[in-house]
Amino acid sequence: MSVTQQFLLDSYRAAQHGQPTPPAPGRDDWQAVREVRDYERFRAVVAERPVHGRFRAALARFFRGGRLSGGSVARTPRPLP
Repeated sequence: MSVTQQFLLDSYRAAQHGQPTPPAPGRDDWQAVREVRDYERFRAVVAERPVHGRFRAALARFFRGGRLSGGSVARTPRPLP
């Protein structure tokens, strides 16, 4: 049974019992993504790590030719034509 079919079946059952219909599939996906991001930021603050700029700092190290956190050596980027 697909997600859409399950949603339609649940909506039908809710209508038969006079209950509110369930939320449509995928309606709250972006909200869930934001909540996960916020939770990870909260964990970073509790662990006393920098909250913002970790990805940008890693990119800057990569393009400067420094080392990445995994111990691998970054390749020097090729010049643009």
